[in-house]
Amino acid sequence: MALRQIVHLPEPILRKKAKPVTKFDKDLQVLIDDMFETMREAPGVGLAAPQINLPMQLAVVEYAEGEDEELEEGAPEPKKKTFVLINPEIVKVSEEKVMGIEGCLSIPGLVGEVERYEAIQVKALNRHGAPVKLKVDGWMARIFQHEIDHLNGVLFTDLATRVWKPNEDENEETPLD
Repeated sequence: MALRQIVHLPEPILRKKAKPVTKFDKDLQVLIDDMFETMREAPGVGLAAPQINLPMQLAVVEYAEGEDEELEEGAPEPKKKTFVLINPEIVKVSEEKVMGIEGCLSIPGLVGEVERYEAIQVKALNRHGAPVKLKVDGWMARIFQHEIDHLNGVLFTDLATRVWKPNEDENEETPLD
């Protein structure tokens, strides 16, 4: 596995719609593993292929529910789930929307307040090309929407009601990607 370089604004690829993935070969499997390694090293909870300068409809996500909460001493770490989203499409959304703070590995040093659907249903392909349908809510739904936006050339700053540079004493959230 190898770390890939994360590109930052104003890199043009971040503003373009990515192309569907059609080849599920060994190179794709290596790329997916590299993306997970790059995301973890950054650190983030998601990474889309355009962020490593590849115009592909591919995103990876790793997150554990309750990961951001204070753990009691001796309590086990929450188990992280990994997701590979290839050619993802949001097929259903909740009526309820929620505001939340987001950051992005491609826009370092800024966070913003973004309204997202509380729950979504996503249709995608997994790393082997098999169809999957995922229902996610809460923070996981926010991460998925953020990553899928990247595949369409949309950044959180396009949707934010306000964007700011957090102070050192502010608790900056882990960037979504």
